[in-house]
Amino acid sequence: MTTGPQDGLVAQWWATAVSRIEPGIIELREHPVQDLIGHATFVETIWLLLRGELPRPEQAQLLEAALVAGVDHGPQAPSIAAARMAATCGIGLNSAVATGVNMLGDVHGGAGQQCVELLDQIVQQHARNGEFELTVAKAVGEWQARSRYLPGFGHRFHPRDPRRDPLLALVDRAVADGLVEGAYLRAARAVETYLNRGREGKKPVPMNIDGATAVIYAELGFAAPLARGLFVLSRSVGILAHAWEETGQGRRNKSPMPPSMVPVHLVVPTSPA
Repeated sequence: MTTGPQDGLVAQWWATAVSRIEPGIIELREHPVQDLIGHATFVETIWLLLRGELPRPEQAQLLEAALVAGVDHGPQAPSIAAARMAATCGIGLNSAVATGVNMLGDVHGGAGQQCVELLDQIVQQHARNGEFELTVAKAVGEWQARSRYLPGFGHRFHPRDPRRDPLLALVDRAVADGLVEGAYLRAARAVETYLNRGREGKKPVPMNIDGATAVIYAELGFAAPLARGLFVLSRSVGILAHAWEETGQGRRNKSPMPPSMVPVHLVVPTSPA
């Protein structure tokens, strides 16, 4: 088969450093896939594709902990509820999962990215002005001026998110071992302290899963948008499991409420002509 200028144009148009596919060749970031199979974990492969190199084992373990922590939060989570309802509509498992994933937006699923942005702001401004507590107060104030919700802190369901402490303990260990620097961990804890000043007798505002995983993603050097992308990968596991379970329930056209709770729509009679 002959090639011409158009072939080179197409190749340039789709040029990528992520993978190389040719007859008999599959490379991921210049690593032959046959060398990765059975040797690299799924988490290590995620890192490889996103970062261009394989992580150190300790880095992969820290990333894996964050991904495990975010896999599921029950059917009350909009993404999972939507996937379960979609699974009863005859659209197929892949479409049900896509339905759930497409629910992960700025309000539901985006807090991790937003928290990384907040922590980035604090770390970068502190590096410039050296006033840490004032930097924290200023950054929090700016965020609260835009929204009543501060990403990564407080939880509508948990008084204290059970995923928070084990994740932060892993970051503490990573800092002690010199794996990460700890600047984002310090910033997150400072925000938590600032939010809880003067709240004696009131409901505390602890860091939540989005804050704890934001610390991990930021400490590992992932850009803020990837915090959301990595959360999507994590939550997709729970969405898949719930959608698959729902397919075995035998329901059709599942609504948000059980049929016995759905109000009967009264037909208002029309006036006689």
